Amino acid sequence: MPMQATEIEAFIKAAIPDADVTIKDLAGDGDHYAAHVVSEAFRGMPRVKQHQLVYASLQGRMGGVLHALALTTAVPD
Repeated sequence: MPMQATEIEAFIKAAIPDADVTIKDLAGDGDHYAAHVVSEAFRGMPRVKQHQLVYASLQGRMGGVLHALALTTAVPD
């Protein structure tokens, strides 16, 4: 069963409590999402580490229950 956008957001916010998370369903199938995550926790962190932090928050669901996630990360202005 595919993940819902609200589930993805909940996992990310559980791991990164200050995160501002925007999720879009790219294909309407519940398997292909885009996520934009903004968090102060990313400040000073290389982009690859930011992405690893978000992927880790999904607790192994990437590539399984969640087929694809186009990810962008940023620090607050």
